[in-house]
Amino acid sequence: MIFGRRESEGIADGTVTETYRRWTRPQAVAGRRYRTPVGFVVVDAVDLVDEGEVPPGVEVRGDPSVPITRVRFHLDPDTTDPRADLANDVDVDVEEVTRRLERMDAASPHGPWTMATLELIESNPATRAADLAARLGRERDDWKRDVRKLKALGLTLSLEVGYRLSPRGEAYLARRRGRVRP
Repeated sequence: MIFGRRESEGIADGTVTETYRRWTRPQAVAGRRYRTPVGFVVVDAVDLVDEGEVPPGVEVRGDPSVPITRVRFHLDPDTTDPRADLANDVDVDVEEVTRRLERMDAASPHGPWTMATLELIESNPATRAADLAARLGRERDDWKRDVRKLKALGLTLSLEVGYRLSPRGEAYLARRRGRVRP
């Protein structure tokens, strides 16, 4: 789930505990934990509601023919992000990570992208995503989705502007290039 700045501030201070979205299919599952800019939220309930059940002043954007889904949630006091531990783990299995990257490349509709993206981020830390995507001839949002896949493997870190390789990503590239023994 994606939240805007206003919603994020309310989530952080506990004043926002539900959101209304027009979804053709559910995008959240009760009981699951989702990352937000202010920490993790746990979804308590996901249900369809009528237009009249939306509180006054709440704008539900999108096609009016799409049903409205109410998502109730709470901020999770456990703010640990398992990706942080993974990103700092430099004891990387190069063969396993390489296999996973090759699978991503093989499944990609635009061809191999993983190594070019890692190397681009390595040589251009803290560079705007739009600028990096353009260097690879890609659309920004599509490219950012791919970078999130690398982040899930613990290879990249998001910055206020742009990205950088994580310690794990640096170790992976160094070992793959043969500069460091596995």
